[in-house]
Amino acid sequence: MILLDTTSAASWRHASGLARVSGRLLEELGASARAAQWPSLGPAAGGGDWLLTPELFSEAERPGFTTFLDNRPCPVAAVYHDAIPIKLPHITWPKSVERHPGYMKLLSRFDRVWAVSNASRAELLGFWEWQGIAKPPPVEVLALGADWRGIARIAEAPPRRSGLHRIVSIGILEPRKNQGVLLDAFEALRAEGLAFELHLVGRVNPHYGEPIARRVAALAARYTGVRHHEGLKDAAVADLVRSARATAFPSIAEGCGLPVLESLWMGVPCVCSDIAPVLENASGGGCAVVAGNTLKGWVEALRRIITNDAHHAALAAEAERRPLPTWAGAAKTLREALT
Repeated sequence: MILLDTTSAASWRHASGLARVSGRLLEELGASARAAQWPSLGPAAGGGDWLLTPELFSEAERPGFTTFLDNRPCPVAAVYHDAIPIKLPHITWPKSVERHPGYMKLLSRFDRVWAVSNASRAELLGFWEWQGIAKPPPVEVLALGADWRGIARIAEAPPRRSGLHRIVSIGILEPRKNQGVLLDAFEALRAEGLAFELHLVGRVNPHYGEPIARRVAALAARYTGVRHHEGLKDAAVADLVRSARATAFPSIAEGCGLPVLESLWMGVPCVCSDIAPVLENASGGGCAVVAGNTLKGWVEALRRIITNDAHHAALAAEAERRPLPTWAGAAKTLREALT
């Protein structure tokens, strides 16, 4: 049996990437897993079990967790996401910045770790080497799923909707997600006379997101077609993505970049940044990668995806035919290793 650690996820009310990983793995692991929360993880474990955590944690948040690892009743494994709080502390939640070094050190005491991308794996191994950890656990890559819950993969491009072309960008409003470059590109293209809709989907980071939200509101007052959607359910987000000419993902730091994969599942091309984890998902086709993630590059890429039907059709065809990972596949990888 796999005990899936859902200590934090059980109480989350927002649809973050971490919440999606936890929820979808639990669903797809099915009868081979059950959810458990700290501090009952130890008592819940039995002979032959594995504890698997996709969560972030620290000794301060879970008093006694280090002792638990020292005397663990069963082997422990983790899904590792990224080192963003260490790399970008000036724009990351203070709690995350405080937690993350200790969290990454604790992972070195686990029996197995799966990273969500090759880039993520390399940064974790590099951190352990920097820390002088002589015998780290094996770290493999777990391909996260592109599939939306209950939505079959799009086999052909959806019919053209009437009205202006629509660009949809999914992600919490914050500097790391880099929505500012999309807003700059939108204004530049509108100044050229190119009209299109820009929809941003995600909650507002309470520490760093308010300036972005205010700018979105100001643009929405000046132009039709600029919208910020906060608190949408998955079905509504899926409908919005299906209606898009393309999605946009300008992030400057990620562990994986699930919105890229999820866009491709819908057969919708994605215009994206060129950071390493995103490139891992974009390289198979269906994506227009913005070299350098510059404003000039975003203006050119958005202009082309909106105005050039042949370019758009080619990317959509790539998205439709390329192989994509699934959550069932991710669960199968874990199940075969841990049961």
